[in-house]
Amino acid sequence: MLDFWRFLLYNSFMNNIASTITIERSEYDALTLEVEKLKALVEWYHHQLLSAKRRQFGVSSEATKVDANQISLFAELLPTLPQSEPVIEEIRYQRKKQVGKREKDLSGLPVERVEYELNEEERACPECGEVMRQVGVDVRRDLKLYPAQVVVVEHANHVYTCDKCEKADEKTPFLRGQAPAPLIPGSLASPSLVAHIAAQKYSNGMPLYRLEKGFSYDGVNISRQTMANWVIQCCQRFLEPIYRLLISNLLEETILHADETTIQVLREDGRAPQTKSYEWVFRTSGCSKRKIVIYEYQQTRKQEHVQAFLKDFKGLLHTDGYYGYHNLSEWITVIGCWAHVRRKFEEVLRKINISRPMLNAAWRILMPFLSWRLSLQPSLRRKGTKNVWKNPNPSQTNSSSGPPR
Repeated sequence: MLDFWRFLLYNSFMNNIASTITIERSEYDALTLEVEKLKALVEWYHHQLLSAKRRQFGVSSEATKVDANQISLFAELLPTLPQSEPVIEEIRYQRKKQVGKREKDLSGLPVERVEYELNEEERACPECGEVMRQVGVDVRRDLKLYPAQVVVVEHANHVYTCDKCEKADEKTPFLRGQAPAPLIPGSLASPSLVAHIAAQKYSNGMPLYRLEKGFSYDGVNISRQTMANWVIQCCQRFLEPIYRLLISNLLEETILHADETTIQVLREDGRAPQTKSYEWVFRTSGCSKRKIVIYEYQQTRKQEHVQAFLKDFKGLLHTDGYYGYHNLSEWITVIGCWAHVRRKFEEVLRKINISRPMLNAAWRILMPFLSWRLSLQPSLRRKGTKNVWKNPNPSQTNSSSGPPR
């Protein structure tokens, strides 16, 4: 019996030894820190997965419903305006009944009328033989399409001379007809043909090889290389002066918007097809009377491109946070884009649960700083306040562009 109790005591002692492991305090702290890092890493990857799914499958629109309890960002900056009672006015008017949709769709098209009548013999009454009189007309409409037709136009410019002067061995004058100058000297291109090619390619998205095949069906052989050369030469001869005029009018505005995006050029001399190129866009503001949008292609995203384009501009430039826009002429004041600021807050709010009072408190704290940042003069921004958005102590903040370390 004593041996049995000794056996139980021995097993209990061995179990306690197996379940208890003694380690150093430093090793325990290191393991605890490693566990916290792994938890933070798992949480970061979890948020990245949710963000990726939201970008791929979520709603792309950034529009939100207006909340009556949401505070105004500029409420403290704008003066309080007196509010008056709305005036209710009763308006009565008469409106002409709208014509049917079919009549409206066909109102701008030419009409060809085909009459189907019967002669007197065909109008003989089958009962008594008398000639029947007309009592009505049934009209049916359909749309008729005339296929495109390619015609060779010969411009015969007649030349005239004076026989009397020629016989008298005097200076013989010559006169020519007033034939129009060719669109492209030495080519078969006409204004209507080049306009058709440009409209099909750039408005309807028709590749040149399909246009080439379509022309061949009609018995016209025009290669895609020839069509491309025609479009390029016409752009250089006729559209480039208009493009320069639009740029000069654009730079006369006081408010402009600017942005850039990547574009892929498949065949460019000295560059691989996978190389990134950039399309810069400059446009007038929504309140401008002249709506102008200018696209400019550049191979890189260097700051020198926007500096060269806006060298004669004086006014407000509305852009994102790309540094290339924030070191321009002293006559240019760069104003930030609130859509980009809002987008970052939206990403944070989707990842955390935050109440409305906490959000309002955050806005009240951030609003003075944002207002001060936007009110800085261009000279101040160039003299050291360029990095005002950065944390003064980067070592205490994890990078937002990568996982926690």
